[in-house]
Amino acid sequence: MELREINSLVELFFKKFEQISFKSLEKKNQTFLVSLKEKNNGEKSFSYSWEAINSRIKILSNYLKDIISKGDRCILLSENRPEWLISDIAIMNAGGVTVPLFTTYSENDYKYIINDCKPKVCIVSNIEQFKKIKNYIKDETILISMDFLYQNIFCFDKIFEKVISNNSFELNKIKNSYNLDIKRSDLACIIYTSGTTGNPKGVMLSHGGILSNCEGAQEILVSLVKDEMPVFLTWLPLSHSYEHTVQYVQILLGAQVYYAESLEKLLPNMAVAKPTIMTAVPRFYQNLYSKISLNFSKQKGLKKKLIDSTILLGIKSLNKEKLNFKENVINFLCEKLVRKKIKKQFGGKLKAFVSGGGALDKKIGEFLNSIGLPTLQGYGLTETSPVVSCNIPGKIKIETVGPPFKTNKVKIADDGEILVKGENVMLGYWNMKKETDDIIIDGWLHTGDIGEITKDGNLKITDRKKEIIVNLGGDNISPSKIENLLCLNEKIKQSFVYGDKKNYLVALIVSESDENKKEIEIYLENLNKSLSLVEKVKKFKIIKEDFTIENRMLTPTLKLKRKKILEKYKEDLEKLY
Repeated sequence: MELREINSLVELFFKKFEQISFKSLEKKNQTFLVSLKEKNNGEKSFSYSWEAINSRIKILSNYLKDIISKGDRCILLSENRPEWLISDIAIMNAGGVTVPLFTTYSENDYKYIINDCKPKVCIVSNIEQFKKIKNYIKDETILISMDFLYQNIFCFDKIFEKVISNNSFELNKIKNSYNLDIKRSDLACIIYTSGTTGNPKGVMLSHGGILSNCEGAQEILVSLVKDEMPVFLTWLPLSHSYEHTVQYVQILLGAQVYYAESLEKLLPNMAVAKPTIMTAVPRFYQNLYSKISLNFSKQKGLKKKLIDSTILLGIKSLNKEKLNFKENVINFLCEKLVRKKIKKQFGGKLKAFVSGGGALDKKIGEFLNSIGLPTLQGYGLTETSPVVSCNIPGKIKIETVGPPFKTNKVKIADDGEILVKGENVMLGYWNMKKETDDIIIDGWLHTGDIGEITKDGNLKITDRKKEIIVNLGGDNISPSKIENLLCLNEKIKQSFVYGDKKNYLVALIVSESDENKKEIEIYLENLNKSLSLVEKVKKFKIIKEDFTIENRMLTPTLKLKRKKILEKYKEDLEKLY
């Protein structure tokens, strides 16, 4: 499929369905979307074929056409499930604009976004999600539910059954009803950034912007799945720009998609789904690293030597270092006895993890790749639809985020800031002209990230412009770099580094027990030896409460909300000086 000739995300789905249908009836009826999460009625693992999804999108969009006009905003509030994709494409096919909401937003966020975008329609999954926004929906806003809510509220079953039960006439009437008038430059969705401070900003993404992202991803992923149907396991919220775009990459590849139950159940879900590709944020890989490392540390004797060789030789191979005859023999044994066993625990068919949404620590990336779990680090932000660059299979440079997609341009400003230009750059912030003009100058999006282009043409992220600590000596320090290093210790679950306008750095360390304090002190003492004078953490305080989405210390993409953490712990941090 030539993506540059596709005009919209709607057209992408229907063209792909036509392509699959043309091949065979069996392909048309093969499983497309599978939910591993239990429904409210107790129904477990349920799935939809390409044909079923196609019919439901057309039926729902036909229903919505009588309600909305071109450009009307439609709220979509739901957990990950097949109906999410059905709703998203149906809204756009009817001429509307999807406004996805995280299920973990605060009341203030829901209130602000609904007042800001003024939706014509709200689609909610169930009673639990409805309760979160019911006080902020205007009387004239039309409510539609995926599951049954109340007798007077239209739900999906009513909409679908009415047509499907009468199949012949009504279904034929809408058989080819997909919107051919949408242009690549048209607004597809408004995705509100989770933001670390202030109200969320509504990022306006175009059909062409997301399609150009799909084109860049296709170039990277097609080599991994050329001989078989790709299978994805997804858990990152579809309301996040990363996973929102990934679902269109999945359509493009003709993939089978499993929606995971939860982050906690990812490993058992992988055994069921047997994914070939999985996308996630760095926090997932950090947790994975800690669990596997802990298990490795318990091994002794020959097993321990074999594990150490697996990591050492795996990293050498990753860095394209030549192995001698003896090393090749040992590496062959490592492949059969260690890596193969690890791959089996993850379903046995994994071709690649793709990490995005934040910086992946180099040590974690090397470790996962060395033990047989290929991990590609990418880079992007909501404002770029969202991917800018990604490592290429077989050419991984673990300290970088790979070469920029050919569908966008990247350059480094005089102060080191990464600038991006291309169709993937947002149309702007909804209702925020000044903020838009401040961030997009002469067509170049100012990302707020600091980086460099390596001699290989890869992009390397070195810092975050807005999260730099400036100490009393005027030194610029990256807190995230030190936090990532701290969290490599298995006793440290999370960390927060503080020290703006101070003589030295201090940290909050989330650990399960105060009994770990001595071990953490020893680890910090050794870590400080590898850090520059201004980066050394002199004091720390152990806290037992995790930074979570629920307590609003983490964004929905698991980044630290520094302002919120400071509101609660500033007094404790100041006592360390």
